[in-house]
Amino acid sequence: MELLNEALKRTGYEYDTLMNLMQVSVSKHILDEYYTLVWCNDYYYELIGYPREEYEALFHNKPAWYYVNDDLDIHDEKLWMQLSAKVMETLESGGKYYNLNTRMRRKHNGNHHDYMWVRLSAYLTDEYVDGYQVSYSVMTDITDVMDMRLEQSVTYDSLPGFVSKFRVSRNLEFKLLEANDRFFAFFGKDSLDSLDNTLYRENIERNMQVFMEHKSAITNGNPVHFTVQMKDRFGNDAWLQINASCIGYQEGDPVYLAIYIDITNETELRQMQQKLEAQAEQLRSALQTAEEANRAKSDFLSRMSHDIRTPLNAVLGMKDIADAHLDDPVRVKDCLKKIGLSGQHLLGLINDVLDMSKIESGEMVLREDSMSLPEVLENVVAIMQPQFSEKKQHFSIRLRSVEHEQFLSDALRMRQIFINILSNAYKFTPINGTVSMEVCEKQAVDGIARFCFTITDTGIGMKPEFLSHIFTAFSREKDSRVDKTEGTGLGMAITKRFVDMMGGTIEVSSELGKGTCFRVELPLKIEERQFEKGNFYGLRIIVTDDDAAMCEYMAEMLGQLGIHTDWVDSGVQTLEMINAAKQNGEMYDAVLLDWKMPDLDGFETTRRIRELCGSRLPVLIISAYDWSAVEKDAKKAGVTGFLQKPIFVSTLIHGLQRYVLGGQSAREAQGTDIGAGFAGRRFLLIEDNALNQEVARELLAGMGAFVDTACDGAEGVEKFRQSPEGFYDVILMDVQMPVMNGYEATKAIRTLNRDGAKTVPILAMTADAFAEDIQAAKDAGMNGHMAKPLDRSTLWKEIGRYLNNNPSIETAGDGTIGFHWKPDPSRS
Repeated sequence: MELLNEALKRTGYEYDTLMNLMQVSVSKHILDEYYTLVWCNDYYYELIGYPREEYEALFHNKPAWYYVNDDLDIHDEKLWMQLSAKVMETLESGGKYYNLNTRMRRKHNGNHHDYMWVRLSAYLTDEYVDGYQVSYSVMTDITDVMDMRLEQSVTYDSLPGFVSKFRVSRNLEFKLLEANDRFFAFFGKDSLDSLDNTLYRENIERNMQVFMEHKSAITNGNPVHFTVQMKDRFGNDAWLQINASCIGYQEGDPVYLAIYIDITNETELRQMQQKLEAQAEQLRSALQTAEEANRAKSDFLSRMSHDIRTPLNAVLGMKDIADAHLDDPVRVKDCLKKIGLSGQHLLGLINDVLDMSKIESGEMVLREDSMSLPEVLENVVAIMQPQFSEKKQHFSIRLRSVEHEQFLSDALRMRQIFINILSNAYKFTPINGTVSMEVCEKQAVDGIARFCFTITDTGIGMKPEFLSHIFTAFSREKDSRVDKTEGTGLGMAITKRFVDMMGGTIEVSSELGKGTCFRVELPLKIEERQFEKGNFYGLRIIVTDDDAAMCEYMAEMLGQLGIHTDWVDSGVQTLEMINAAKQNGEMYDAVLLDWKMPDLDGFETTRRIRELCGSRLPVLIISAYDWSAVEKDAKKAGVTGFLQKPIFVSTLIHGLQRYVLGGQSAREAQGTDIGAGFAGRRFLLIEDNALNQEVARELLAGMGAFVDTACDGAEGVEKFRQSPEGFYDVILMDVQMPVMNGYEATKAIRTLNRDGAKTVPILAMTADAFAEDIQAAKDAGMNGHMAKPLDRSTLWKEIGRYLNNNPSIETAGDGTIGFHWKPDPSRS
């Protein structure tokens, strides 16, 4: 055992001796934020000039502290950033090696530090310490080589001029170190005396303004280029162009190698100058183009980061609420619904992020899809409501003169516009403040409805001078009240861009300390398919809301449905009206109550209604607040149901059908139709991913369809070829598959010599979701395209377009309803 220990000691001694004899620094580092030093040989300390004990006492084996310290030059910080960037580049690329030629500070006995050039070679091991990767580094002193290379690189072209080497202090004192013969022929040999030389001192003072303009660059060791007017040793004036580069440091001061070119009367040099300026302009233009492209990418990604966080917050919040109420199926179902709404919005944003063409150009493209305005606003309310609740802010949303609900537009962009403005209102409105949104249809001409969306808050407001910059990217008002408020400064720039793309306008007015109002006008293309209002003649309903304008609008909408409507603005008046109606034998058929009212809220009013006339009278709460959070208390008070603000005509129809007439709402009826809509149909599902295959098969089977499957394109083609004529109603085709992809399989089916091969509907069902993918599917012979992830409603709608003799599919989901109701005498 002793022999073994002796052998190990001898081996270690020989290893250390070898490392030191190599005259290179060898060290081991942990790649954490400090680049922590684990071990090194003696030459490491010899190279930097610090004894081991002093280095450890000052810097605690943390090279980051060696580079970045309050009493060190900014030059050291730049060197540290250069090294950090190289390490991060290697880590992110998964590389194992990197080499770097860089300057490094040495300890100096005086008050300043010297710098040397080193070649740093590193190897990243598979060893980890506390989760950080370990690397071995070798440093070699290459100062002599680099100094020679720098001097040669600057003077190589034998330019018509003279050369000098200066050391420049922090207060711009120029110490001439050496120069070539041409320099001394112009200024005189005694120029080496520097400030003691009268001509030298005069030339420096004469051009001090020029030097001061470049002081920051000079003292930081950056290249400089400028023109000065100086006298030669004979007293003649000359214009000199100076090009200087830093080639090293002495006692912390940069050392410059400078080339002087006399441009006084040299036509050839003037032409050269013009060419240089033209080249410089071309370089500036190229740099500007590159910066604009980079800015477009950064802008796009920053915008996406800003937009994605809002629906993601709703998803995570609803997940936590569902976890806390697993024993309440109704609450969990509501959370899942809101997660679905936010998830669809998030999916649209992710699709944009993944579209590389948009990232490259920084541009967006509008879609023109079927869009339900009630669904858009329901989605916006679901996403924003948790945030308003968090700050106990009072949020309301109301409609005026809205006649159309279905449009052809970009639902994603519209949601982003409203969410961005409402997010701003939430951030800059204090606790218990008020945020309101009004939706007004102003006019409809030639199939275009012009809508005005007004969002008002009682927040801190903005200074007049900031309003003109509010739509500028990355702009935020400098105000101590908002300095701690998170935000990128992109939200309003994004909003303005989307409004412009949609052909609309956006205006903002604000008063410091009183709040802000955004007014957005958008032209929306009316979709031909609108819901039928129907009628409910004979119904009598009372509406209660402390907002008189809301009451008037509700009464107008109910009147369009043939309903006699009374409205009041307080719970007390509601009870008086119901009591009078009961005495007169003309009992109401339903009560629509706002939840938040000043005297009696909706719940307390409901309790008293139940005391007055029992449980037969339907009482519906209308509110923009989250129903799931208070549903138990509402039902305990006797509330029959809930209608989510904003209240569209279709919202009223669904609610009346469900809660007042005792039937299914149109939305529920649609769900029932979907459940059996594909009964008797047979589909061929060609999908290689087992999980995706299972999901699609279960969804389609749940709608009554028979589903055959194939695991790749070749198998799918063979199954179709062997099937009887007309056996499959639709083929659902994945695109990226082994053996034969979806495009190839579609082309193969279309060329089969059998009936139905050219006419059977083939729908792409794929994660390839961009415009070029849709075109590729069409070019291959597919009839349609569905982007994953899929859900029941998407499958129902898209597949239904290609099935004949299925009336239910043609009408499902359009919200149509037409009722004629006769009153029940027993209610009075």
